[in-house]
Amino acid sequence: MSTQIDTKRILLTGATGYVGGRLLKRLEEKNYQVRCLARRPHFIASKISSRTEIVQGDVLDADSVEKALLNVTTAYYLVHSMGSRQSFEEIDRQGAEIFATSAKKMGVKRIIYLGGLGRGEKLSPHLKSRQEVGKILSNSGVSTLELRSSIIIGSGSLSFELIRALVERLPAMTTPKWVRTKTQPIAVEDIVSYLIDAIELPIRESRIYEVGGPDRVSYSDLLKEYAKQRGLKRLIIPVPVLSPGLSSLWLGLITPIYSRVGRKLISSVQNETVVTDESALKDFSIKPMSTMEAIDRALKNEDQEFAETRWADAISSAISSPMKAEIGTGNRKVDSQVGSIKLPPKEVFSEIQQIGGAKGWYFANWLWRVRGYLDLLIGGVGMRRGRPHPKILKPGDTLDFWRVEKVEQDKVIRLCAEMKLPGRAWLQFEVDGDSSTSKLRQTAIFDPKGLAGRLYWYTLLPIHKLIFKGMLHRIAGEVDREALVTTP
Repeated sequence: MSTQIDTKRILLTGATGYVGGRLLKRLEEKNYQVRCLARRPHFIASKISSRTEIVQGDVLDADSVEKALLNVTTAYYLVHSMGSRQSFEEIDRQGAEIFATSAKKMGVKRIIYLGGLGRGEKLSPHLKSRQEVGKILSNSGVSTLELRSSIIIGSGSLSFELIRALVERLPAMTTPKWVRTKTQPIAVEDIVSYLIDAIELPIRESRIYEVGGPDRVSYSDLLKEYAKQRGLKRLIIPVPVLSPGLSSLWLGLITPIYSRVGRKLISSVQNETVVTDESALKDFSIKPMSTMEAIDRALKNEDQEFAETRWADAISSAISSPMKAEIGTGNRKVDSQVGSIKLPPKEVFSEIQQIGGAKGWYFANWLWRVRGYLDLLIGGVGMRRGRPHPKILKPGDTLDFWRVEKVEQDKVIRLCAEMKLPGRAWLQFEVDGDSSTSKLRQTAIFDPKGLAGRLYWYTLLPIHKLIFKGMLHRIAGEVDREALVTTP
C-alpha cells in the first residue's frame, strides 16, 4: 500500500446511499482524508468523523462539483437516479458528463465507479444506462476503474429486503419467468473491499472489472436458500408470463419496493448478470464469500436493531433540490395542535422519537396504512420502508413515507413527506417546558402546488384535524395517562 495514504484526499459521492454509507466508514477507519459531496449535508453530518469534510452540492451542478474536487486525487462516483420520476437515463447522463469534465479540469488522478453486469444488445434501460455512465467517465481522459457487479447481498440491501419479504410473507408464491434468470450475487462486505482496494490498484489506463461471488444462481435459488436458512417451507410455482408493470405492482404490495423503483428493477432482472471476465480474481487479493455465507451474514445482521445502512435511506433523486427549512410562511398551509403534559420535555421527546415503523402512528393506524397503499398504487414509496432504529431518529433517516429533516434533541423533530403529493408537506413536533410540565406542539405544514394542491389541502383538512388531534392525545396519553389539557 502507498506510503502517501494520509496525504490523499478522496471525494465520495453517494455517501447517503447503501454502498456509499458503508464505504464511508471503511475509508474513515483506514484514515483516508474523505470529502463528501451531498445535497443535504445535515443528513450525514451526524454519521461522519471529525476528519471528514462535507461540501454541499449536486452532480448536476458543475460549480459545486468543481469545488468538491479541489485537490482531490481519487473520486468515487456512486450516484444514480433509479428512484427519479423523470427520465433517469437522461439525468444519469448529464450527471456523468458534468462529473467527468470537472474531474479532468480539476486534475483528478482516478475515478472509481460502481456499475452493473450484463452483456448483449438487449440490456434493460437501467443496465444500459449504468454502462453508459461508465463509458462517459472513462472517456473523460481520467483513469477510470469501473467495477461491474450483479445484485448485492447484505442486511438492508434492496435485493436482500426483496428476498426476505417474499419468503417471510408468502408460504406459496407464483413467480414469473424472471426468477429463473441467472445472477452472480456478491456480499456487500466484498463489494466495499473491492472499492477500497481500487484506490491503490496499479493501473494506468481505464479498466473494467467484473466482480461477483463464486456462485451462479437464479433468483428462485436465492429464495430457496433464504427459506432454508430460516427453516421455512415455501412453495414456488412458476408462471409463464407476468409483465414488468404487474410484477412491480405486485412487489410494491408484498415487499418494501415501491413501484417506481420496482418497474426499473424488474426490467433489469430479466437480463443475466454473471461474470464473464475473471480478471478481478487475479488482480485483487479479495476472495468473495459464497451466496450461502452472504445470506447467513445478512441474516445475523438483520437480527440486530438495525442494519448499518439500508437501500431505503438513500436520498431520493426525485427531489431535485434541498427543501428550505423555513416553514409556515407565504403560500404554506398550517394546522397546529397543542397539548400540555405533566412530564419533563426529555420524557415527552423520547416518546415522539419512537413514532412510525413497527410502533405505528398512535392514532388511526389503518388510515395511515390505506394512505401508504394508495401511494404505492400511484408509484410512491408507501409505508414499507419503516425506520432504521426503533427508538432513535437522525436527520436523513426514512420514517415510512416521511424523511427525517431535522432533530434537535429534546426539542424538535421535523419530518418531510416523500409520498406523492400535489405539493410539499412537513410534520413537526416541538417540545418545550420545565422540569415538571411540557408543552407539545404538533404542526402539519403543506406547500400546495397549483389548484390541485389547494383542493387536496382543503378536502383532507377535516381528516387531518381528526388524525393529528387524535395523535396528539395518544402521544400525551403514552407518557402521561393522568393529565392532559388541549388548547386550540
